[in-house]
Amino acid sequence: MFNVVRRREFSALAVASLLAVPECLHAASAMQKVSIALAARPSLYHLPLLLADQLGYFKSEGLLIDWQDQESGLQAVQTLLQGQADVMAGAFEHTIDLQARGLNYRAFVLQGRTPQISIGLSTRKVVGMRTLSDIKGLKIGVSSVGSATHWMAQHWLRQAGLSPESVQFLELGSGPAVADALRLGVVDALCHVDPLIHYLEQKNELRVLADTRTLTNTQRFLGGPMASSCLLARSDFLQKRADAAQGLVNGVVHALKWLTTAGPTDILKTIPVHHWMGDRALYLGAFEKVRDGYSRDGFFADEALQTAWRARAGRVTTDRANWTTLGRTYTNSFVQVAKKRFQV
Repeated sequence: MFNVVRRREFSALAVASLLAVPECLHAASAMQKVSIALAARPSLYHLPLLLADQLGYFKSEGLLIDWQDQESGLQAVQTLLQGQADVMAGAFEHTIDLQARGLNYRAFVLQGRTPQISIGLSTRKVVGMRTLSDIKGLKIGVSSVGSATHWMAQHWLRQAGLSPESVQFLELGSGPAVADALRLGVVDALCHVDPLIHYLEQKNELRVLADTRTLTNTQRFLGGPMASSCLLARSDFLQKRADAAQGLVNGVVHALKWLTTAGPTDILKTIPVHHWMGDRALYLGAFEKVRDGYSRDGFFADEALQTAWRARAGRVTTDRANWTTLGRTYTNSFVQVAKKRFQV
């Protein structure tokens, strides 16, 4: 009798296991893979995106993220254009450039309302510097020519009454070699993002000359909050894979809401240790400097869009981009859905 019961139990378990297999396969197949091209993924510039992944928000939306790490924002754009990525994370101004070229790409969720970019001079060079004109001929390290770090350096030079041609720009990418380039004297100055800039500043290796880390400084430097770090994609991706796009937006908006109340302990528990540059106190210090630069809800507001437009107009005067072009560069439709869902 005992053997009969055991056989029956075994048969029941076997049938249940067989029935469960299609369910598991269905769950796995339901996950959508989305590739995102970006530069400086460990930086604070992409913190909401990283949080959405680390906190499991993308997974809960049924998304598997395939990170396409690049050395600069421009390389990330090229990866997107070549069809090697579905989405690009980077500066909003890239979207204006693409639309001005007749390419139908749109930004669909905002991460940053400040550029979070700083320009700093090596402390070795500061010692002998008497006026801004002494900057002429110096070598400034940027991620790449044609990326947001290059644009911001150009903007600062124009504000200082200097021509962008008065300095030499060196492309350094976004990896560990950037700090080494400053230390070894390969470059005299850096235009980059945090936590790198804050780290070098606290180590007394760099003197920050101008930054757009806070809303106050961005207002002073650019005239208002500015649409900056965002997610952008081809319009046909947003149409054909609207569910994936909505999942990305839901994840980012959820992360932005989480950020509004997150404390230092929350940040350290969530962010991988290798992003801290070996010093958690410095990492938290850098975070506090840029904290108010993150969007509260992912929404593209008119003032921030207009600031981005003006900033680009200062460096590009040869294309036919106009206010109609700006209207085609973004959509708030996905964000509106996420705002209602997460009550932000």
